[in-house]
Amino acid sequence: MTELDVEFVRRQFPAFDHPETGQWAFLENAGGAYAPSHVIDKLNHFMVATKVQPYGPSGPSEEAGRAMDLSHERLAAAINADVDEVMFGPSTSINTYVVAQALKERLRTGDEVIVTNQDHEANSGVWRRLADGNNGVIVREWAVDPETGRLDMAGLQRLLNERTRFVAVTHCSNVAGEIHDVAAIARQVHDAGARLAVDGVSYAPHDFPDVHALGVDFYFFSLYKTYGPHQGLMYVRRSVLEGIANQAHIFNADNPRARLTPAGPQHGEIACASGVVDYLEAMDAHHYGDDDTPACRDRVARIMALFHSHETEQAARILALLREKDVRIIGPERADVGKRAPTIAFRSNSVSNADVVARLRADKIACGAGHFYAYRLIEALGIDPNDGVVRLSLVHYNSADEVSRLLNALDDVL
Repeated sequence: MTELDVEFVRRQFPAFDHPETGQWAFLENAGGAYAPSHVIDKLNHFMVATKVQPYGPSGPSEEAGRAMDLSHERLAAAINADVDEVMFGPSTSINTYVVAQALKERLRTGDEVIVTNQDHEANSGVWRRLADGNNGVIVREWAVDPETGRLDMAGLQRLLNERTRFVAVTHCSNVAGEIHDVAAIARQVHDAGARLAVDGVSYAPHDFPDVHALGVDFYFFSLYKTYGPHQGLMYVRRSVLEGIANQAHIFNADNPRARLTPAGPQHGEIACASGVVDYLEAMDAHHYGDDDTPACRDRVARIMALFHSHETEQAARILALLREKDVRIIGPERADVGKRAPTIAFRSNSVSNADVVARLRADKIACGAGHFYAYRLIEALGIDPNDGVVRLSLVHYNSADEVSRLLNALDDVL
């Protein structure tokens, strides 16, 4: 089986050559990952050569528009969507907010919305607020196991009924790390006559979704956590998009790319986003060569499967050590491909979060502690959200040597 060439991967990221940044084992990737040169070079070129209003009659303006169009095309292909089903926005939090507002006027008294208390607040609070006021909308909560932080799939079926209109769920919790069977959830939701909105922010860094295969109606993730610029990417199924009220300027009502983005697009960030797909395809070519896999989606899926295999191997080493310590692991206690992301949250029963983080910092290991915007999940676990949990979040460029540094430090402090 092909093994990930981690050293080659790391050479694509200028951060690792930086005299200060390069000294750190960066294990805070769930908050935002490094960008490869494929993205950085495109952004630099845009700012130098085409920092003008795009789509105008001048040469630089035309080039800027083409770069933005290319990002729409490349990202759509990477997730197996049609180009007019993909939109960019400043962040996933903004994107979910806009969609929720667009759907609000379609809800009537007695309509129900299902949310979880496992999600990042971006895919929870915006839907819960649909029941604010006296509109008669009912919000039902699909609750986690208070010991493990995991969702029981049977719990959704008990909540679904003929009044359910929307269900919001995460593809992978940014704290519990468990990867859900979204295709199965979509079938349940659609059988009930409802629509499904999925937060893929903590899943996409490890495997870009095939949105058509999953059968979702809405899918959100953050490009700055998938090696790109600070933008949110939003997929909306075309048949659903056509029935949603325009949220943009009146003259953009018939423009699928713009009707759910109230503000003007962030030109440079969108223009360089295609570099994410360039990077993934370059990594695929390095590991698999030029073969008979021409489709962008197939190449992206293949290389990210290799990424995830490497990540799972390293996550398994961390979880094995934690199982030997006096700690509470949130989510699955073992790493399995396709079942758990390398996002590992825990809480020591004898050492404070602050002391754990300080000890890792002393060895230049970057991690964090807190609720990580999963405030409701931390509360449900019986943990003070103001203190929260320690979180270690890996991606494919984290090496075995970095994980060994982490294990030595954890073994010492715990």
